[in-house]
Amino acid sequence: MKILIYGAGVLGSYLAHALVRGDNNVTMLARGRRLDELRDDGNVLRHHLQLRTTVDKVNVISELQPEDVYDLIFVVMKYPDFRAVLPALAANHSRHVVIVGNNASPHEMQDYLQANSPVQKKIAFAFIAGGGWKETGRVVSVHGPKGQMTIGGLGEELDWRAVIDQTFTGAKFKVTFYNDMEEWLKSHFMLILPLNSIAAAYDGDLRKAVRDSRLLNQVIDAIDEGHQVLEKLGYTVTPELQKDLPRKKRLLLYMGLKLMLKVPVVKNLLSDKAISQNEVSALQQAFNDLKQKAGIPTPNWDKLASYSSTSS
Repeated sequence: MKILIYGAGVLGSYLAHALVRGDNNVTMLARGRRLDELRDDGNVLRHHLQLRTTVDKVNVISELQPEDVYDLIFVVMKYPDFRAVLPALAANHSRHVVIVGNNASPHEMQDYLQANSPVQKKIAFAFIAGGGWKETGRVVSVHGPKGQMTIGGLGEELDWRAVIDQTFTGAKFKVTFYNDMEEWLKSHFMLILPLNSIAAAYDGDLRKAVRDSRLLNQVIDAIDEGHQVLEKLGYTVTPELQKDLPRKKRLLLYMGLKLMLKVPVVKNLLSDKAISQNEVSALQQAFNDLKQKAGIPTPNWDKLASYSSTSS
C-alpha cells in the first residue's frame, strides 16, 4: 500500500516504522530540522521500553500537492495543528484519510474535508496508544510490544475498512474499531486532562504528587465530573470501563495512579516534552464549551485546571 504519514512527530514516526515493517510504501511529510533528519539519516526510533533502536528508510516530502495520490493518508499531529493542514488535505486527490490524535471537533473537520475536496473523501478518526519525545536526530517512543490503534467513523461503520485492514496486514499493530469515535475521543480527553494536571500541581515533581492523597482523589473526582458533563449532553462514555473506574472501582484507580506515578518514564510522559501546553489549553477550552452547554458545576476539574494555567 502507498501510505503518507502527514506529521513526523513521536506517534507519526512510530506509525511509519510499523507500516514500513509491514511492507508498505511509506512517505513521511515533515518540515524544518525533522525533514533534514529523515532525509539524511532515515526514521531513527529509540524504543524506550524495548531498549533498542531502529532505522527505517522512508520517502520524505515537505508539501502535499493536489496530484500526489496515496492509498491512505494518516494525519498524525496535535489537536491545535489540525486546522492548518485541512486546506492541503482537502485539495489533495487521495480518497482515504485517517486523522489521528486528540480531537475535540471531528465533525467540523470531516465536514470541511468533504465540502472542499474535488474527490469523494472517506474519513476516519483514530488514536494511537503510546507516547514519547523528540531528541536531536531521533524520536524516543514509549509503547508496548505491539502498537495499538483505536479507529472508526462518526456514528457509523466504515464501508472502506478493507483499506485499513490491508494497510496493517503484516504490521505489529492491534487495530480496534469503534462506530462512534467522537464519543471515544471526548471520553479520552476527560481522562488525560486531569492526569496531566498531576505534574503541573507540583511543577513536575511526581515524588511529591504521589504522596498527596487529596490531589489524587481530586483527580478521580474530576474525571467523574468530565464524564457527567458528557452524559448530560447525551454522549456515552466510551469504553464503559472508563466510566466505571471513578464510580465503582475508585480504590483500584487510586492505587493505579500511585503505581503509575512511581514509574520513572511517566515523568517524561506527563511533561511538556510529550504533551504540549498549547494542546492542553485547546482541549481545556473545548471542555469549557461542553461544560457551559451542560450547565453543571465541576469544582474539582476547575481546581486542577488552575494548576496547568499557573504553570504555563
